[in-house]
Amino acid sequence: QVQLVESGGGLVQAGGSLRLSCAASGGTLDDVYTMAWYRQVPEKGREFVAALTWKDGLAITDDSVKGRFTISRDFAKNTMYLEMNNLKPEDTAVYSCAARTRSYGEYDYWGQGTLVTVSS
Repeated sequence: QVQLVESGGGLVQAGGSLRLSCAASGGTLDDVYTMAWYRQVPEKGREFVAALTWKDGLAITDDSVKGRFTISRDFAKNTMYLEMNNLKPEDTAVYSCAARTRSYGEYDYWGQGTLVTVSS
């Protein structure tokens, strides 16, 4: 059973940067096809941020963060990253990583989330 553990969240001023990590434990990501970052705020629900194919690293990014956020992965470390630059107060959310063994559909594994707070 793969477990995903996020880290790297915290408090940052608007315009600042953070890098989130999502590390796999308790197994490998050999069977994973897609990994993604989502974020959630109470009044808006969960929203998609970015995703990539684990083996090829092909990435897509939501328009709301395009040009500011970059998703990547380190195959050898079984770790996915989200580099966040020029952060805005509206980026404040709990960021969670997810993985699935298919190219579509529901995600099979979720991390517990890490809080990112951007002050104005």
